[in-house]
Amino acid sequence: MNTWLAIGLTFAGCYAVKLLGLSVPAGALERPLVRRLAALLPVALLAALTAQQTFADGTSPALDARAAGLAAAGAALLLRAPFLVVVAAAVVLTAAARAVAG
Repeated sequence: MNTWLAIGLTFAGCYAVKLLGLSVPAGALERPLVRRLAALLPVALLAALTAQQTFADGTSPALDARAAGLAAAGAALLLRAPFLVVVAAAVVLTAAARAVAG
């Protein structure tokens, strides 16, 4: 497949999805179920992306230093640490685990 054809099809698809979202009637967006789903969807997508990036190595499952960093971030969140402390804990523990592993 030609690269420019793939770019054009991707552009058209993205534009169509955006247009479809803008054409939804306002009344449909005001329903409580839709509002609840719209509030929870970004959290679910971020959690799925985090899990996939942490526990997968290409095409196979992996358990490595990234899992230790995620565990450190989870522990910091449970302790209600500020966001920068959560990120720093994850970075430090991931680096330490990678240094120990070789």
